[in-house]
Amino acid sequence: MNAYFIDVDLRLQQLYLWEPFPDGDLLIRQYPVSTASKGAGEQNGSYCTPRGRHRIAQKIGAGAPLYAAFRAREPTGEIWTPALEAENPGRDWILTRILWLEGLEPGKNRGGSVDTQARYIYIHGTNEEHRIGTPASHGCIRMRNADVAALFDLVEVGTEVRISG
Repeated sequence: MNAYFIDVDLRLQQLYLWEPFPDGDLLIRQYPVSTASKGAGEQNGSYCTPRGRHRIAQKIGAGAPLYAAFRAREPTGEIWTPALEAENPGRDWILTRILWLEGLEPGKNRGGSVDTQARYIYIHGTNEEHRIGTPASHGCIRMRNADVAALFDLVEVGTEVRISG
């Protein structure tokens, strides 16, 4: 059984890591995040952050250095720098770690045109750390690189992720 669960509050742009207890859950960590600039939504192609119950389907990037770049969930061998970003204008940088989400609610965030995993929705590090705390992503949940590395080490595949707001 997973020791923790995650709540993401889209309105507050916060991620909460909880440890469940029968007499009340214990807040373990709280991190600012950046979710979709287009708001909440589940449709494929919407560039919105999907709501509802999810789980971490895959953890990708264990041991990678901070700011390591990924493309198609594979390390590129690059370490993000402002100069590298300038050479790649418009690139949506996926950095440091990836927690790939899978929807748990058929018809809401699983299957058909609302499938979170098929939309490649992740919790991941970003080159736009200055935008953390404001909606700025293309649907994913972006975190500061040190924060996503710390979170990655605390959670397991199967950890529940609840997204609301």
